[in-house]
Formats: sequence, C-alpha cells, structure tokens
Amino acid sequence: MALQEIRDRISKACDSSGRAAESVQLIAVSKLQPDSRVEAVLEEGHRVFGENRVQEAAGKWPAFRQRYDGVKLHLLGPLQSNKARQAFELFDVIHSVDRPKIAKAIARLADEMGHCPNLFVQVNTGEEPQKAGVMPDDLDGFVAECRALGLPVIGLMCIPPVDEEPSLHFALLAKMAKRNGLEGLSMGMSGDFEKAVAQGATHVRVGSAIFGARDYS
Repeated sequence: MALQEIRDRISKACDSSGRAAESVQLIAVSKLQPDSRVEAVLEEGHRVFGENRVQEAAGKWPAFRQRYDGVKLHLLGPLQSNKARQAFELFDVIHSVDRPKIAKAIARLADEMGHCPNLFVQVNTGEEPQKAGVMPDDLDGFVAECRALGLPVIGLMCIPPVDEEPSLHFALLAKMAKRNGLEGLSMGMSGDFEKAVAQGATHVRVGSAIFGARDYS
C-alpha cells in the first residue's frame, strides 16, 4: 500500500469526522524496515517517522538526516533510563513515558541539556499485565507528577488489546486527555487508524501499510 493511499484515507476519515486533514499527523513507522524502503518514503517527501528502539534509530537516522532536511523522529517503543541521553539526541518526540523513574530521568536530562523532546504519556487502556503504560486509574496523578517536574507533556498514547474493539479504547483515551487538558492523542495503527481519526487522533502510527511487511528474522 502506497504512502499516498494512506494520506488519502486519512483525509477521507477526517472529512467524515468534520476535521481538517492537517489536524492529523502521519507517523511512518520505519522499525525493522530496510533502508531502501525508508529512503523511498523520504524521496516521496514524507518527513515524520517513528522508531521503537533507540539503538536501531541511532544506526539509521543520522545518515538520513544528513541527506534529507526537516526529518522529525518519534520514539514509539519503551525508553530505558540508560538510553535516555541518546534518545534526547535522536528524537523530537517520545510517546512512551509510563513510569515515575523514566519521568525523573527525563527531567534531570532536560535540566542538564537545556531542552526536552515533547512527550506523550502511554496509557495501558486495556490494563494488560504484559503491556507497558500507566493504568487508567493512575493516569491523572502521573500527569500531575510529570507537570510538577516541568515536563512538556502534550498528549496521551495507547495501543489497544488486539482482541477488543479499538474504538472503545480510543474513546477512553480521548476522554482521559480532555480531563487532563491535553490535546495530543497518539492512537491508531495500520489496521485501525481510520477509527482512531474518528475518535480524535492527532497522531497515527502507520508502518506495514506504508512500507510492507517487516522482517523479524
């Protein structure tokens, strides 16, 4: 599926919801994709990409950024404290703030380095024990803690359970964001981004539908 087709589907979903197409930012998720596919999307003019691992991004993006102006990089996967400094150097936005330890590590680095990526708090809307994210009942307190640390939290992120209707989780995330005065909603992937747009997504994370299947070998 081509990049332009995904853009057209986002635009159509926005029209159906009475939203402007530019109100939704498409993050092309390039994790585990070969450089040739990433370069093809860059050549089409797209500049907003997502990676799951700091180490993979470090091996891929410095060279691309030397060749292509205006690249914005989003960290979508979990952030470990020992990778936080490197993440600051690579990423413009981090979508996976989910515990006090990492919030405090980010705050210390922000003070030291004089800047901080924009942040999303990841919410475990399905309360799945194997999945990262703040539990819904703990969210308001955690957002308040992040704000007390001076962190630039701009929104919430979720990954719904695979066996449940995603729209219910997107609606829950939107409700929690509104309650906390947050405008950013990072939700929706290749299989459900149109439903996410209908529920107010500001950032959709689309990988395989743009690049093709990933190589996990």
